[in-house]
Amino acid sequence: MNPQMAYLVGMVLGNGEVQRKSDSTTITVEIPHKNLIDDAGREVSVYVKSSLADIRNVIEPLIGNSLPISQNRRATQISFTKNNEDYTMREILRFIGTGVHHSTMSMNEELFHMTTDEKKELLRGIADVTGYIRRSNIAFGQDGCHRVYIEIPGNWQLVIDIANMLKVLDIPVQTIDFGHPNFRDSNLKKYNSGQQYYWKKEHQIKIWANEFLPIGFNIVHKQNALQMYAEELLEYLDEAKTHKFYWEKPIRRREKPYHPMENDSSLPETIRGKHFESWTELAGALGYHE
Repeated sequence: MNPQMAYLVGMVLGNGEVQRKSDSTTITVEIPHKNLIDDAGREVSVYVKSSLADIRNVIEPLIGNSLPISQNRRATQISFTKNNEDYTMREILRFIGTGVHHSTMSMNEELFHMTTDEKKELLRGIADVTGYIRRSNIAFGQDGCHRVYIEIPGNWQLVIDIANMLKVLDIPVQTIDFGHPNFRDSNLKKYNSGQQYYWKKEHQIKIWANEFLPIGFNIVHKQNALQMYAEELLEYLDEAKTHKFYWEKPIRRREKPYHPMENDSSLPETIRGKHFESWTELAGALGYHE
């Protein structure tokens, strides 16, 4: 393992897909453009394109050849194919578990024993393909309360893996908006209107902008926004307030009604059939706790 490999593994875990054949394997990673225009009014696809030279410099020495890239207005895709016996390919597949899509991948336990720099690169790889920071990510509607969102569709285990990797690096999660009926449809409004699966949305890990600076982004427009919003945050909030894990703060619980989809088969067995009043209860049950 080295920082370059950690970054590539992070990109695959965050938004990758694996296609295996009898003699070769292709890995494709997508970098969504999320918004076509950033908060400064500049075209996101142009910024992603300008970042690709740095990303290529990281990945191409690992795969031993040039990195094919395709782009449209809404996403940039990178992909590479290698023989199944290739050492780099075998290591990548080992580190991402048995999943062949980012929704089913998980972090190999070895990743938690990497160096600090390698852990940061892993998280940066994940953030480059799943992370966003925009003015609309503000917390509580309060000036300066800027956050990074890491959005993970469907993969419960990866959410907890990321939160625990951040914890190892002493970076608190501000909150996790789980794709769970107790949080995405807590008053049953959508369920009662006939949208019983409305709550099945991506999980959102939210981190104060200043706390995420040690990780950062390789995607230029994201890094620029992170630095700007982190500086603005510190004009309104003290670091002592942002640098707290949930178990170091009073826990807010708001009583929620029972939701019929709490027993949905798509929920992990460890939480299926259980009711949660706070995201901290759910995070603790899944393995993110002190």
